[in-house]
Amino acid sequence: MMRHATTAFAVLALAFGIVAADARPRGDAWAALARGEYVRAAAALAPMAQSGHPRAMTALGYMYENGFGVPQSYEAAIELYIGAAERGDPTAQHLLGLSYDKGHGVCQDLVLAYKWLNLAAAAAPNRLREPYLRIRDAVAFKMSPDQIADGQRLALEWRPTQPGGVRATASSSGL
Repeated sequence: MMRHATTAFAVLALAFGIVAADARPRGDAWAALARGEYVRAAAALAPMAQSGHPRAMTALGYMYENGFGVPQSYEAAIELYIGAAERGDPTAQHLLGLSYDKGHGVCQDLVLAYKWLNLAAAAAPNRLREPYLRIRDAVAFKMSPDQIADGQRLALEWRPTQPGGVRATASSSGL
């Protein structure tokens, strides 16, 4: 059991950059998560996720996907991943892409999987870019050229949601 918790923490640390203090909100949520106190972490992350904090949404979604401190629920994980992915969080985009690839909590859709995995790879920190690209390419291997083109088009057309739920337009995003 301890080995499982240690492995889970290692995955979370890599995915969410727990060691990078400037890239995460302060508070008991992250400390509890780092200690493997998942029930406490979930309770502390929930208000941040409800207020729209993308990293908190992603971490809580991961906890729901895997049943860490909360009942396992792919549907709850997807809801959180979508909120964070639409706000531009690359880890959420990656996990949402994997969910579409596997059909966990959503209908399996390789085009949407490719879209989100492509966005995640483009925005990922350097240490994660190569693994994210490998996974995107593995999904592409299962797709037709037309499906890949559709996924690329969707990724190019995507704009992050700004605070308040408003989508950025090409002019407001600086493109």
